[in-house]
Amino acid sequence: MFTSTHLLAAAALFSASAAGIADSGTLATPMYLRGGFNGWGLDHPLAYKGNGVYEAEVLASPGYHGFKVGSKDWSAEWVIDPSASVTVSAGTSYKMQAKAGPEDYLLIKKTSIWRFSVDASDPAAPLLRVTQTGMPPASTDDPHQGHALSVAIKYGSDTVRFSTPDTGAILRSYTQSTTMPLRDPGPPSTTYREAADRPTVRSGSLAFDALFALALDEMKQNAVAQIKDGNYNGANAIDCDCFETGEKWHYVWTRDLSYAADLGLAMLDPERVRNSLDFKLSGYRPGIARVPQVAGSADGLQIIQDTGSGGSWPVSTDRVAWVLGAEAALNHLPPAQRARFAARALEALVNTLENDRIAAFDAASGLYMGEQSFLDWRDQSYAAWIVGDLASLASSKALSTNVLHYKALTLAASLAHDSGDLARSAKYAGWAAALKRSINQRLWLEDAGMYSSLTAPHFDGAPTHKFDWLGQALAIVTGVADGERARRILASYPHGPMGAPVIYPQQQGMPVYHNRAIWPFVTAYGLKAASLHANVSVADAAYDTLMRGAALNLSNMENLEWISGQPLLLDEQQPALIGPVINSKRQLWSVGGYLGMVIGNVFGVGVTGSGMEVRPFITAKLRREVFGAASAITLDNLSVRGKRITVRIALPDATNETGYYPLKTITLNGAATAQSIAWDQLPDNATIDIALGPLQQGDQRIRRVDAASCAEGPDVFGPREPSIAKEATAATLRIDANGNGAGTVYNVYRDGKLVAAGVAAGEWRDRAPPAAACYAIEAQFSVSGNRSHHSVPRCTGVAVEVPAMVDGVAQPHVKDWGKPGERLRFGAVRIAQAGEYGAQVRYHNGANQINLGISGGVKWLVLKDASGRIAAQGVVQLPHARTGKTGVLSTPLRTRLKPGLYALEMSDFYNMSYLQSNSTFSAAGGAEGPSNKFDVYGARLLHLK
Repeated sequence: MFTSTHLLAAAALFSASAAGIADSGTLATPMYLRGGFNGWGLDHPLAYKGNGVYEAEVLASPGYHGFKVGSKDWSAEWVIDPSASVTVSAGTSYKMQAKAGPEDYLLIKKTSIWRFSVDASDPAAPLLRVTQTGMPPASTDDPHQGHALSVAIKYGSDTVRFSTPDTGAILRSYTQSTTMPLRDPGPPSTTYREAADRPTVRSGSLAFDALFALALDEMKQNAVAQIKDGNYNGANAIDCDCFETGEKWHYVWTRDLSYAADLGLAMLDPERVRNSLDFKLSGYRPGIARVPQVAGSADGLQIIQDTGSGGSWPVSTDRVAWVLGAEAALNHLPPAQRARFAARALEALVNTLENDRIAAFDAASGLYMGEQSFLDWRDQSYAAWIVGDLASLASSKALSTNVLHYKALTLAASLAHDSGDLARSAKYAGWAAALKRSINQRLWLEDAGMYSSLTAPHFDGAPTHKFDWLGQALAIVTGVADGERARRILASYPHGPMGAPVIYPQQQGMPVYHNRAIWPFVTAYGLKAASLHANVSVADAAYDTLMRGAALNLSNMENLEWISGQPLLLDEQQPALIGPVINSKRQLWSVGGYLGMVIGNVFGVGVTGSGMEVRPFITAKLRREVFGAASAITLDNLSVRGKRITVRIALPDATNETGYYPLKTITLNGAATAQSIAWDQLPDNATIDIALGPLQQGDQRIRRVDAASCAEGPDVFGPREPSIAKEATAATLRIDANGNGAGTVYNVYRDGKLVAAGVAAGEWRDRAPPAAACYAIEAQFSVSGNRSHHSVPRCTGVAVEVPAMVDGVAQPHVKDWGKPGERLRFGAVRIAQAGEYGAQVRYHNGANQINLGISGGVKWLVLKDASGRIAAQGVVQLPHARTGKTGVLSTPLRTRLKPGLYALEMSDFYNMSYLQSNSTFSAAGGAEGPSNKFDVYGARLLHLK
């Protein structure tokens, strides 16, 4: 075991800041060892040892660790194979290339010290050698020795112990230890203290009191004066009184911050939340000429889409998650601060919503396009083929993202109303109501009792039988799901032995991260949903997940494997499936989720714009197993809008029955009061006393599933998506099983509608094929009913290829096109048959990798008839792509056409690189100016229907 002293010594030996880098030797720029073991940060510079050799030593925990050698701003990289990941063996030398590429991997079985040695005598072809150099020192010290009170809790074969030296202290110190192997190297114990400027809990349970103090301590650690990301500001610190994202994540990301604020942080530190939210707003860079198609104010102030696939927005559109944090901050800020932030929030929301409406709204379905919120490692939760066709990912519609747009529209309507802009308020309220109807009409799956997490992409569009807990929970807590649907969701979503996974069913061949994982912040939203509709079983599962995870790991972790609850599941037989592949302590939204669980769910304290609400949800299991012999629980020193509040709940006698205790009475400083307390009725130093009523059964339905952690069986996994063989005709398809064996059947979709169910692989004939249609296939396990993603659609209509034109001459390839102000025309095309068509640009965008950057192509495409009349126009997306020999296809511009001659023209729109906040970004679209460029290989006009 480590002691704290040993840990500090290890930190001194194996970590160094940029300021402490040794002589860079023969290199033009210092290089760093960056990987999952250090959050891909700069903690491990390669120190020059002479004779062209550089070394870094890392104290690393067990795992299958991805790593690269890269410069501070990623302008230089060394990888073994630029086209594929390589798993290295200890003691073997590997020739590296000075090129960008995928990470390489090292399998570590025990916490140990590893030396990464790079011989860069030839900087164009460095040699890498990795060796194990030692084990960390051990200790048998008892961190609880001499403490007045110590309690132990068993979780399976592991034990967590809590102790305090003085049980009667007004502000306690706690020591917490665990026997579970930790994810990252460090001592198996931690000590933290309550503080006079933070609330405290006294519940009769030392563990419950301590874990609340732990979450508050981690919130304090995440409250920083500077933030840092290697991709921004030359990897130098940025001044910001903000929340950083976690121990391994020192930056502020829109969605992480906003979910954390909504779950709990806005109540406890609204000013810092506001600062962090403001950091995620940006206007245009100086000199940006806004084209007429772009909506909003001249300065362009809007929410930043800072992560996602294919170059971020609008492939990913969940930047609107910002509204969750903004609404929470507005509810908690004092009136004067609220007014200033409300005005800025409204301006940013208007610009964001108006441009999302242009770039990402599909009028045919009434839904917004874009990647699922937070599930942005597309391999983990999308079809395997999607990584080669991110335009198809961009055109799919996700439940979570659409619910967030609904929430953004309702907040914008409210803020506009408060500002006196009644016309704008009515407009957004109308959009919100229509979106809610579309979500319920298009995404609800009656047979599953849940919403589909996402639709299949363009030319298919069917809702898939894929489910995610965040999307379901958000639909409930925002009111998109009515009471009956909310109750069905809670009863239907699968829960493993350690809680609810973030997606279901799981996907084969994927390591643990979003796939096969529990994320505590998602669990916290599930708890909010369960509490709203009194689902006792789901709430109890969530309480267990959150408390067990924080207890065993000595921290509120980023994620956990869903069957074992471990922070790392080591599968030596299948190292590529090990995970979670990265995991950080004190993850901001996990911290927010835990604090919200205690304050918002157990004690029931919530805040609206008009006042405070009190709605505790205490189950019989929570009362019996956590609070034990206590007769009351108390939350003290809670500050709400500057007013100090104490909340006391008198507990009924414990029972072995199941159910929850409804609220019976509330008193405010001894006088009876309602559940909703207006701000002007809430005094400072208020004491709220709550009495609970007799046990009620509530809703106890829950769907339980179980499996072996490393087994990929049909009980909890989905099949691999099939494919349609190329020899398909207008009437006959050949279904390729793609490795799915016996016990798998196939469903056929035509233009997004199910036309055949339960067919076998092989030949399938459409008995009534239309002249043009698009088909897709879905696999389904007969034993469990779990389904795959859909295949690549195969369309039978005529496709006409159209060349790009430069100075009136057809060009097979136009390189690096798309500077602001540029226009590109395509050759004329004759339409012989009336119908629905899709126009797509054939392109390649190699500005960055598919999981990085801000340089996804976003352009305006216009289709005109022979008289010059506009037949169709709109945004097309041309995301980053992995290959570009003949080009991939953009998102389609769909329209109905009459026979005749047509021509296409493409011009500028904008992407996230046009924003001032990205002016210091290290890659394309950053310091060298906006990047909305790509290679063009022509266009295609496809007959769809």
